[in-house]
Amino acid sequence: MEYVTLNNGVQMPKLGLGVFRITDLEQAEEVVYQAIENVGYRLIDTAAAYGNEKAVGAALRKVSVPREDIFVTSKLWITDVQDGYEGAKRGLDRSLMNLGLDYIDLYLIHQPIGDLYGAWKYLSEVYEEGKIRAIGVDNFTQARLAEFIHFNKIKPAVNMIEANVFHQRKEDHQAMEKRDVQMIAWAPFSAGAVGVFTLPELTTIGDKYQKTVGQVILRWFMQRGIVAIPKTVRVERMKENLDIFDFELTEEEMAIINHLDQGGGYSLPETADGFENLLRALGNFSVD
Repeated sequence: MEYVTLNNGVQMPKLGLGVFRITDLEQAEEVVYQAIENVGYRLIDTAAAYGNEKAVGAALRKVSVPREDIFVTSKLWITDVQDGYEGAKRGLDRSLMNLGLDYIDLYLIHQPIGDLYGAWKYLSEVYEEGKIRAIGVDNFTQARLAEFIHFNKIKPAVNMIEANVFHQRKEDHQAMEKRDVQMIAWAPFSAGAVGVFTLPELTTIGDKYQKTVGQVILRWFMQRGIVAIPKTVRVERMKENLDIFDFELTEEEMAIINHLDQGGGYSLPETADGFENLLRALGNFSVD
């Protein structure tokens, strides 16, 4: 496993397992258990909004791997962020209880919506107390991230954004590197869209190294210094995704993949109506 060092000195695995949309709690528990105990994963990424923190916690209690060797990420949902300081306290306490942990390695504000500064104030305090080893943000634009850094004492350790070979987020990555904020990629396989696993540019590179397209993509992320958290429920795919540290792409191969970029990616609604529709949809969601 390769690691990155966050801006506060904490080491984080460069490759982890995401559990987004694993809603069957028995399955989620088994997936996380297998990933840690039998495959070798040391980074697990969950969130209050995923509804499976309790399953992740149950798996963590079953594995033989020491807690200090496992890096757990969770996230504060909008329904808590909207209540600022008190909402952040409520959300973190709930996540700690659901996970059955005394501390979380990385805790993120899940979306740039709500009383961000009030929530960050509380997270900064408990970070300094040791309940969280690192704090960060999720889906922040360059402008919002720069503003957040300027007006807060504690800088986010990471910004998690959508990134894949079609939406490589090169400028966002450069902006984060400039500010010493680690980029984490969600949906690194673009959810399998646009035939990504059959692209000839990627299959040719994979054939050279006897690797799959997925392994080539993840290796490309590793060489860019970006943490990636692919999601899978299949043990064989977990093993495949982790088996990427025995080869290295050439500069030419990296350039071939770089040319697949189409720009764009995840963004919040630009119009007031779009934003209000999003908030109405989010208002129907709750965490427990």
